[in-house]
Amino acid sequence: MLKIIDKYILKRYLTTFSVMLLMFIPIGIVIDVSEKVNKMIENKVPFKEIASYYVDFTIYFANLLFPIFLFLSIIWFTSKLANNTEIIAILSSGISFTRFMRPYIFGAVIVSVFALVMGIFFVPKASEGFKNFRYMYLIGGGRSEMRDDSDVYRQISKDEYIYVSNFNTVSKIAFNFSLEKFDKGKMVYKITADRLKWNEKDSTYSMFNYKKRKIGELNDIFETAEKKDTVFSFDIEDLTPVVYIAETLPYDELLDFIEKEKSRGSTNINRYLVVLYKKFSIPVAAFILTIIAVAVSSMKRRGGMGMNLAIGIVLAFAFVFLDKIFGVLAEKSAAPPIIAVWVPNIVFGILAIYLLRNAKR
Repeated sequence: MLKIIDKYILKRYLTTFSVMLLMFIPIGIVIDVSEKVNKMIENKVPFKEIASYYVDFTIYFANLLFPIFLFLSIIWFTSKLANNTEIIAILSSGISFTRFMRPYIFGAVIVSVFALVMGIFFVPKASEGFKNFRYMYLIGGGRSEMRDDSDVYRQISKDEYIYVSNFNTVSKIAFNFSLEKFDKGKMVYKITADRLKWNEKDSTYSMFNYKKRKIGELNDIFETAEKKDTVFSFDIEDLTPVVYIAETLPYDELLDFIEKEKSRGSTNINRYLVVLYKKFSIPVAAFILTIIAVAVSSMKRRGGMGMNLAIGIVLAFAFVFLDKIFGVLAEKSAAPPIIAVWVPNIVFGILAIYLLRNAKR
């Protein structure tokens, strides 16, 4: 008896969630096409690239909004069970509310594992295709906006630091370049140049209005030149990383990238850590949202299913709102990224416990 009920609820859980995704993803594609079709025609985008973009869009869109889809799908079918008095019949047969929750939790495990696998292996590749297409074809000046190209400060080795005020990604020229070399906390020398140009042909750099100041014990030594060609240990791409680079890297590559950026003193490290922590916080949210959805929709209400859906929509968007707010807070402030990323789960986890206790009563 119990196994039949478990299979019945689990089947409804997974089926309704899948149908919800299949319903809303085409709607999202249609809306996106209607908004972007003029840009695509104007830029003469090949059909093959458009098709590839919408494959990536589907994966990206589903991953981005899957908490909302999951939450609403559970409220939908659980409200139907409640309105048909099926839940009353199940609980009246002696099954506890905790036992009634078992197939929901099992369903949440399946969805969480699926979301984790997608986030680690498939979403990064889809994010890369999605973002590249948008910056290449849909955003005005998108190619120049793909990179952080102003006030770039990097640590290129244990004791070497570089700075450029601006970088032109088309001409490969950096402006107001400086390189500082330290030894045991003391500056050894400083190189400055009005312009630094990357020579792709021989992988060298040309410095214009070159100046070098070598710090001496008694007197400093100065060296100047209108132009000086040299080789540096950093790559030109290191000056201006793609703004969404972290979203495009698989888990193991993301870990290596973050360690590399930490050693360089990257100012964007919080942004990269947010991407890393969200790979785990989003799957955990599936459990929390499942409990809240069941607690909210398992009782018959005067407004029926419509009232449950209204409550569900408010809670779902409140979760997404908190997730976005604290994600931006972690990127733009000194707030620890791991705490900011997990705040929505903590807040809604407390709410889930409260609602579950009331539902049991």
